Amino acid sequence: MANKKEVSSEWHTLFSEVIEEKRTVINKDKFLYKIEPKHTKFRIFIDAFYERKKGLHAVFDELKNAKEYDYLELIISSHGGSVLEGMQFYNIIEEKFYNRTVAYLDNHGYSMGALLFCMATKRVIYPYSDLMFHNYASIAIGKGGEIKVRVKHRDKLLKEFFYDIIVTKGFLSKVEFEKMLIGQDYWMNAKELCKRGIATHVIYEGKEITAKEYLKLLKNKKKSKKNKKQKDKNLSKDRANKE
Repeated sequence: MANKKEVSSEWHTLFSEVIEEKRTVINKDKFLYKIEPKHTKFRIFIDAFYERKKGLHAVFDELKNAKEYDYLELIISSHGGSVLEGMQFYNIIEEKFYNRTVAYLDNHGYSMGALLFCMATKRVIYPYSDLMFHNYASIAIGKGGEIKVRVKHRDKLLKEFFYDIIVTKGFLSKVEFEKMLIGQDYWMNAKELCKRGIATHVIYEGKEITAKEYLKLLKNKKKSKKNKKQKDKNLSKDRANKE
């Protein structure tokens, strides 16, 4: 398509597409229309946060061109990587796509991948999506005094960053967060992601449903399975009695 553009870095691929104005009739007699203004849809496929070349500059430059009605889709399948690189995505979301970001956990988000997923306004998963929170890993090289100051500064900064994304939004409790800082990893499947509010929607059988609807569906499936098991057990007893 002529209005679709691709920009790639080492690990991420950005597609941007211009969507023309769309008018939907609400009341024809009163000439009432719902107007979706012309905008650009930015869709970026997220892999590892390990950029070592300048390709990411082109990606961010394209995103910096976003206007008022543009929105961002994050398609995440990431084991994580550099938190500092992830913070650049946080900055671009804050600057250009605040409350206009949708993330899809397709199919996993670990470490920085999990944090990026949590940054989105709308967070969509699939039945077998999974996510993992843990504390950062780091190295420091230099003179003794420099290392001590740098590590103390970086630790404070990253703790605050993690806290704002994970705890402030209610995805982990303060107690869980403190355990994470001393080494606890938190692995979550689709059900847990919905229960905690990390996922807002689920793609299920070709439809997008809310997290609450998905949890209700799981509950009904479990109940149905239990009833079937009991029914089969009763049938077996009846057959045994007849014999």
